[in-house]
Amino acid sequence: MGKLVALVLLGVGLSLVGEMFLAFRERVNASREVEPVEPENCHLIEELESGSEDIDILPSGLAFISSLQVCWSLLEVHSRPCLPGYHQWRLQNGKYCCLIFLLEASSQRGIRLYEGLKYPGMPNFAPDEPGKIFLMDLNEQNPRAQALEISGGFDKELFNPHGISIFIDKGVTFLEIIPFFHVDNTVYLYVVNHPHMKSTVEIFKFEEQQRSLVYLKTIKHELLKSVNDIVVLGPEQFYATRDHYFTNSLLSFFEMILDLRWTYVLFYSPREVKVVAKGFCSANGITVSADQKYVYVADVAAKNIHIMEKHDNWDLTQLKVIQLGTLVDNLTVDPATGDILAGCHPNPMKLLNYNPEDPPGSEVLRIQNVLSEKPRVSTVYANNGSVLQGTSVASVYHGKILIGTVFHKTLYCEL
Repeated sequence: MGKLVALVLLGVGLSLVGEMFLAFRERVNASREVEPVEPENCHLIEELESGSEDIDILPSGLAFISSLQVCWSLLEVHSRPCLPGYHQWRLQNGKYCCLIFLLEASSQRGIRLYEGLKYPGMPNFAPDEPGKIFLMDLNEQNPRAQALEISGGFDKELFNPHGISIFIDKGVTFLEIIPFFHVDNTVYLYVVNHPHMKSTVEIFKFEEQQRSLVYLKTIKHELLKSVNDIVVLGPEQFYATRDHYFTNSLLSFFEMILDLRWTYVLFYSPREVKVVAKGFCSANGITVSADQKYVYVADVAAKNIHIMEKHDNWDLTQLKVIQLGTLVDNLTVDPATGDILAGCHPNPMKLLNYNPEDPPGSEVLRIQNVLSEKPRVSTVYANNGSVLQGTSVASVYHGKILIGTVFHKTLYCEL
């Protein structure tokens, strides 16, 4: 009798899990195909072949790009699991790592795997090449990307960059020798980093003449967990998103399946750290309006963007939610129009279950009249994966657009 009850409970449990998984597949557009929308004047950036997860552009046209330059070709699959739910992979350089891919789809020899950002919930036991920050000058006729040197004692071997945000210090200094006011305009780059699969925020000073970064400080806090993106509004004052509640990969998977809404946006300053908005499935990209009155937050799993009003005490109040029908990653704002540009994943199951013959697609949306009753959503770019796979961000400058990806290539277009 006891065995029968146990079997019945097991069957009911498996049935519920199956139903939740099917509902999850429906939520993440598992069967959606991409209709192409491609500008005519586009080309791939040669120096960025394996990831450009986030992009932020200065008013001068200098673009900062976060990238982890790792790309592997699978040689063989070992049948023994290295963790429950994972298989151990023999990679091109002879090292081993664990990847969160379905075992059935990962059993083929010769599959090409791109490994971009190393991130909590995506185990990797073979730290290969550290991440980099690239720079592009979009004023050039044929802009190229160059990796920025980092000085100041920063441990580059543990650099695993994710979301980034530029802050320009416009402080005014009075010079007594030659009496006039000098505007500082020092550029600082804030970078979400994942050393040892943790979350920190690194602060760098940009040296434009030397084309380099000087490491200044690392910010750590107990609320800075599973940090995805960041937007800086003042010296060491920023909003950051937490995209998973659990840091354990298996629990994170069930968090997605169960549609738990436990992630949040936090505000950080040296004086105060607090959660200012919560109830997200997976808070992802975050940015701010040009006048800094509104904060825009992408909820990737819910396929929407939250429009939040910013208060003087840094709290956020939700004004509206814009449903988009695609999984929204990073957000940027067009400085000329105030429109939101969203890098999107039209079929994320193809990201988790990678097949080079049926790769994940890319999508970039423009949202106009954000604060109106009926914002206008249009497609700027869409591709089925034949050119660009797994788009995470798009940023514009004077009629030019840079489109970045989690692990794949980077596209430059003139609109």
